[in-house]
Amino acid sequence: MLRLLSLLQTGRAWPGADLAAALGASPRSLRRDIDRLRDLGYAVESLRGPGGHYRLVAGRAVPPLLLEDDEVVAAALGLRIAAAGLGGVEGVEESAERALAKLGQLLPDRLARRAAALTEAVEPERRVWPGVGREVLTALSEAVAAGHWVRMVHRGGDGREHRRKVDPYRLVLSGRRWYLFAWDRERDDWRTFRLDRIGAVTSTRAPFPHREPPAERLADHLERGFRDTGDRRTASVLFDAPAGDVAARLTRIDGDLAPAGPGRSRYTARVDSYEWLALVLGLTGLPFTVEEPEEFVRLTAALADRLRDSLPDAEPT
Repeated sequence: MLRLLSLLQTGRAWPGADLAAALGASPRSLRRDIDRLRDLGYAVESLRGPGGHYRLVAGRAVPPLLLEDDEVVAAALGLRIAAAGLGGVEGVEESAERALAKLGQLLPDRLARRAAALTEAVEPERRVWPGVGREVLTALSEAVAAGHWVRMVHRGGDGREHRRKVDPYRLVLSGRRWYLFAWDRERDDWRTFRLDRIGAVTSTRAPFPHREPPAERLADHLERGFRDTGDRRTASVLFDAPAGDVAARLTRIDGDLAPAGPGRSRYTARVDSYEWLALVLGLTGLPFTVEEPEEFVRLTAALADRLRDSLPDAEPT
């Protein structure tokens, strides 16, 4: 049965004689096993006569799957990450946890132990960015795949909602946020929209003319664009430590880190939040000087004052 299922999952149309020969079974046994697969929920198409064949097609429900060892590891790891919310999609955490539990129950002992070990050992960081609604993500994915333009309601950085007409080209996950890269029909130009700010999507089911995107890898294109716009803030910090030591202490490098003389290095950070950057710099345990901008200098000083005031019997330094 497993051998039959494995052959059918290749996707090819199997003539009955070829399939029986591959299994070393009689045509009668083959027909019996095909019926058993159908009883289990697998939609096996059969065509009689000249050119007749057996083929596995999509059914109405998801039947049991036959997974190889490496596929089990990939599925368990992917579900673990989704359960932590790192996919950036709202409401999938509980579904991923249920799917992971079901996967563990169906696996043989050897693979079940491997999947359980991976699940218990891996603890991804929880999602901190605003999530994307599943309906929005699904509607835009279908529009991208079909090449249909859409109407949508988008909330700008000022909180105001705007109705937009766009040709969706790609959904990009960058910096733990989902973005839509699209051609704005009213502005007649390429635009990027954060998916967590899209409230409703209506597909027109009308095709749009294809345009060549400005870059082959849109994720890299968006990252370069963020550096040149106000979507991220830039700060310059001078460390009294070599660049290698700074890189080892920073939890992540959002920007450029380069030597700045003997035993010194300069970190030009591009971040969403100055508050977050100030905390990350403090946790390095390395001496540094905030160079610019003035807003970040003031914020770091205010944070230092709040931390000092929170200590008992604090004295000004």
